[in-house]
Amino acid sequence: MEIGTYQRLKVLKKKEFGLYLGKEDEERGILLPKNQIPEGTRPGDMLTVFVYRDSEDRLIASTKRPKITVGEIALLTVQQITRIGAFLDWGMEKDLLLPYKEQQGTLQAGQQVLVTMYVDHSERLCATMRIYKHLRGDSPYRKGDMVTGVVYSINPDMGVFVAVDQCYYGMLPKQHVFGKYKLGDEVTLRVTEVRQDGKLNLSEGKPAYQQMDGDAKKILSVLEDFGGVLPFDEKVSPEVIKREFAMSKAAFKRAVGHLYKEGKILLSDGSICLKK
Repeated sequence: MEIGTYQRLKVLKKKEFGLYLGKEDEERGILLPKNQIPEGTRPGDMLTVFVYRDSEDRLIASTKRPKITVGEIALLTVQQITRIGAFLDWGMEKDLLLPYKEQQGTLQAGQQVLVTMYVDHSERLCATMRIYKHLRGDSPYRKGDMVTGVVYSINPDMGVFVAVDQCYYGMLPKQHVFGKYKLGDEVTLRVTEVRQDGKLNLSEGKPAYQQMDGDAKKILSVLEDFGGVLPFDEKVSPEVIKREFAMSKAAFKRAVGHLYKEGKILLSDGSICLKK
């Protein structure tokens, strides 16, 4: 009897408090509580049920559909934090344990986290945020496609790791990270490369030719906030550009050049001025 998965089981016998289900050659089976019995079910019928352990650690069957099964990936909400770990809402009576050793970052109640479910050494169902090996490299996406996903890991030295469609491997390299991200964020990004192993390299924003107008508007807005003069030109460091505009230096230079050609700004003496 595999826990954490759906099983096709036979109704072995009926009691006042429920049905006992099992394989053809079993005698006792496991309980399906009375309040979950489909109408008209009789001994000998076959039912598809989800098998897990209840609050007293007994094997039990359910006709409810949980938000996750063993090996699947799902975005679940943290219900509470305790001394043994976090407990997640997975649609069943007993919340799902996310042990401290399987967590990444500091969690709090109400936060959503991307996890997969496994069976621990004590034959209990648990969750883990370490989903890397469960992600796939066979996505249908190509360079230039816009994709959506969930942030599942952040490494300041490498970048932001994203589960595209909650099942494919994606990475936003640190040189392309300009916004602020946290675990569980749902994001929309652009595919810049499909690697040989099928994994996706990602970037913020649209292709350069589509993004330039938006970047130019952002620069004009900052110029207005600074009284029409920025104390630096297009040769400013990437760090300053990222801090003030949340964009790359290449995007900044493209937008500044665009504004200059349109006659909206002046470049002089290491500064950028709004043309009046």
